Formats: sequence, C-alpha cells, structure tokens
Amino acid sequence: MAANKSQWRTTIIISSSLQNHETCRMLSTQQHRVRFSDCIEAGSFIYPLSGTAFLLVEPQDLGASEQPRLIEHIKKFVQVHRNCFLLLYAPFNGEKELQTLALIQSRFFGSNLKILPVRNVAELVKGMLTVAKATSKPHVDGIRQRMSLVRAHIIENSGVLEMLRGIF
Repeated sequence: MAANKSQWRTTIIISSSLQNHETCRMLSTQQHRVRFSDCIEAGSFIYPLSGTAFLLVEPQDLGASEQPRLIEHIKKFVQVHRNCFLLLYAPFNGEKELQTLALIQSRFFGSNLKILPVRNVAELVKGMLTVAKATSKPHVDGIRQRMSLVRAHIIENSGVLEMLRGIF
C-alpha cells in the first residue's frame, strides 16, 4: 500500500551569484519556486516561510589567503540572519577542509550559526529542504501538536505519577 503524499514545495530566494549553480537546477526540478536577488548576500539561500537562511561555502573559498575575507563574509551573514546555517561544501574531508571547519567553529562558537558539512549537491539540497520544512509554519505547528500529545501520553502512563498518587 503506497502512501499518497503530496510533495512539499516552497519559495526560495537565492543570491544571483548562484544562478548557474547545480543546486538551483535541482531545486527547480523539484518544482520549488526559485527567485533570484542581487540584494542578498552572495552565496545565500533564504526560505521566507521558515525564516531560515543558508550560506554556501565552496572549496575555492577555503584557501588560506581567502580565510580573512571568508570570516568577514560569514560574520556579516550571521549579523543579518537570526536563524542561519553555513553549508560547508567539501567533496572530501582533507586536512584543509577540517582546518577550515575548526576555524569557523571556533570563531563562531556561541553564535546563532549552525554548520552543515555537505559532500555533494544532493546532500546540500536535502539538508536545506529538511531544515526549511521542519521550521516552516504549517509543519512546525503539526510537530508541536504531536510533541504535546506524546508528552501528555507519557505523563498519563508514568509509573512515577502512579507512585506519587499512592503516597498522597
């Protein structure tokens, strides 16, 4: 018996600097509404319905000479977006990629930046869509409702509650 689920679709505002990136083609193929903007940070994906923003950092951005510029770019992105994610695109985990990851983690520790290391474009798209869907308004309300029902069920069936009733 196959479940007949409709595919989730959303609007995504993407930096014009990524217009020819494979990620945009993949999102369009999945029938998401893709809009390009020159007004957002280069390398950004913004999901307005979920209030999340993603910044793509690719291997060519990871060079030692580029790191100060990269840190400033990320710093500006974090200041603008409250719920932000860094997509660290590293097709392989070499020493250079791990050093850059450690540098970014230590520099932005305690900030609202979350880092998602991804190895290919499919992981990149899947990661963004998973986060955006889980935090979008209709879905987050459903998740909260299910969590509330689970919590009520656990409390009702708790052995501790029965023991406390016996004491009082």
